[in-house]
Amino acid sequence: MCKIFVFAGTADGRRLIDFLAKNDADVTAQVTTEYAETALFHIHGIVVNGEKLSPEAIEKALTQVRYDMVIDATHPYATSITGSIKKACEKTGTPRLRLLRGASTLSDDMTVVQSASEAAHLLKTTEGNILFTTGSKEIGALSIIDDFEKRAYARVLPAEASLKACEEAGLDPAHIIAMQGPFSEEMNTAILKAVGAKWLVTKDGGKEGGFEAKIKAAEAVGAKTIVIGRPPEEDGLGYNELIGTLCDKFGFKHMPDVAVLGTGIAASENTLSLNARLLIEDADCIIGSPRLIRTFCPSNKPFFETVKAEETSEFIRNNPEYSSFIVLMSGDTGFFSGTKKLLPLLDFCEVNVIPGVSSLSYFCSRLGISYEDIKTVSLHGRDRDPANDVLFEKKTFFLLGGEGGVKNLCSALTAAGLGGVRVTVGENLGSSAEKISAFSADSLRDEEFSALSVALVENDRPQAAGIGISDEDFIREEKIPMTKSEVRALCISKLRIDKWATCWDIGAGTGSVSVEMALQAEKGTVYAIEQKPQAIELLHKNAKKFHVGNIIPVFGTAPDCCADLPAPTHAFIGGSSGNAREIIAQLISKNPDVRIVAAAVTLESIADFSQCMTEFDFTETQVVSVNISRDKKLGSYHLMDSQNPIYIFTMQAGGGRN
Repeated sequence: MCKIFVFAGTADGRRLIDFLAKNDADVTAQVTTEYAETALFHIHGIVVNGEKLSPEAIEKALTQVRYDMVIDATHPYATSITGSIKKACEKTGTPRLRLLRGASTLSDDMTVVQSASEAAHLLKTTEGNILFTTGSKEIGALSIIDDFEKRAYARVLPAEASLKACEEAGLDPAHIIAMQGPFSEEMNTAILKAVGAKWLVTKDGGKEGGFEAKIKAAEAVGAKTIVIGRPPEEDGLGYNELIGTLCDKFGFKHMPDVAVLGTGIAASENTLSLNARLLIEDADCIIGSPRLIRTFCPSNKPFFETVKAEETSEFIRNNPEYSSFIVLMSGDTGFFSGTKKLLPLLDFCEVNVIPGVSSLSYFCSRLGISYEDIKTVSLHGRDRDPANDVLFEKKTFFLLGGEGGVKNLCSALTAAGLGGVRVTVGENLGSSAEKISAFSADSLRDEEFSALSVALVENDRPQAAGIGISDEDFIREEKIPMTKSEVRALCISKLRIDKWATCWDIGAGTGSVSVEMALQAEKGTVYAIEQKPQAIELLHKNAKKFHVGNIIPVFGTAPDCCADLPAPTHAFIGGSSGNAREIIAQLISKNPDVRIVAAAVTLESIADFSQCMTEFDFTETQVVSVNISRDKKLGSYHLMDSQNPIYIFTMQAGGGRN
């Protein structure tokens, strides 16, 4: 383990120490204030020293312990300590790196001075209140200004030493603003306005020190700026370059910071959060679609245009010169977003997801309704029958996207007999072109809608999604068997299908069990296995009638035709063609935790499944014999007509996940 001594005095220094700690370096951190010491407490496994070290003490510390590297991450204005560190390293032969904070571009509108004393003499000839953001060490030199106690306001760290320095300089306690940064442009503007500042005195702390935010705030309120210029430095590396050097020398692993940022409904700065804006300003590189890059990427910022998760991950991995990235995502990062696919590809990064305002929450706020009882569906780039969602729900929200999205939605609903439902469309939400309109699905004619649209569909009479659909509701053909509603309901209940299930319906026949399975496994898939071509055609018809798009008919005889199918979580055997043992063996081989329900009518099938129950190592078994009788009218009387008895076998393999 390498030993590294870090002299920290900036946010970059704390960031560097965190990086070293994550790479299991033996870190000693030297700070000069109690506040800076407290800021490092959250970093596990480092030694923090808060006592001030003289030049002799620094040399002694480097002599007593042989450090592999000393890193000077002190403030660019702390020239004395930088000189002492350099001399001590030269005397002890300790390798040294200097972390430099990039200088800012100073405009002609700023007055640049070389010291706090020079700034004070300049201000003696001026009028108006002054905000000092130079730190508490310079307050004493600035106190020579006329009416200092009335004109001067100082923003300093909330530390005892800072407050004491202000007090000794004669600053009125009401004129002391004790706060910890970083400060946004908006915060700086608010403070400048609050104190009525006509002058801002600051140091060039670079972008990391909030210099740009201060200058923009001063411009916004019309305050003049005096900058205490930086002392010259002979050598040093920027943060990214220094990290690269450490990785090369010690084999450290660099984990770039990645913020996956949702840009909100309209991909507009109007709906971007303050936190998101600050992250964009601080990032080294921006990644996103061409439209989002044009909207959000500052003109001086490196960028990479892509919408593909794989390309995003590869770019971040192959560009170590950048330490922090923003990945722009349209809309909300957790709502049918590309974020879901991207996150597993960023396991080599420190990732922070910042959600935007979703179209669902914004649209409902514009309609004045809540959305806890609304089903959410995306039709953007998806082949899905919306009628199945609307049929069973009172309210369904659709993400559309793309040309013709609204028309396609209304056409599908009308064709399914749902033309009377109410459709409310939101176009270009959150932008100046926002438009909201409402109509019935079947009343839509030739109106054009924006490609950026969403819709809320309201069905006042949704159907019940329970099991046991009436036999008469299915499309039937002679000689194609169908499991009757009473038996079907019992079998489905025994299967205990969840929303995400992968189901096999073996011997699907008319498809009545497949349809009921599909309605239960709304987020899963049903593979309907059938060996009769006319039954396969009938399966398609019934799937279309009940608007279940998650049924996949499979032509062939089980188990031979099932070898390439995904492992089932649930399986129903309605017809085995004498292959009960082979089918069950295949099901267990595919998934050792599969739940199986089988229906048997013939004595041969009953014997086969009974033998399987004892042959295979099931954790749960049950047999139910069902005798169904239905009423039959005979003249003016009703008699009960007995159906064939059905034996229902339930077999749970493995640990019984269901």
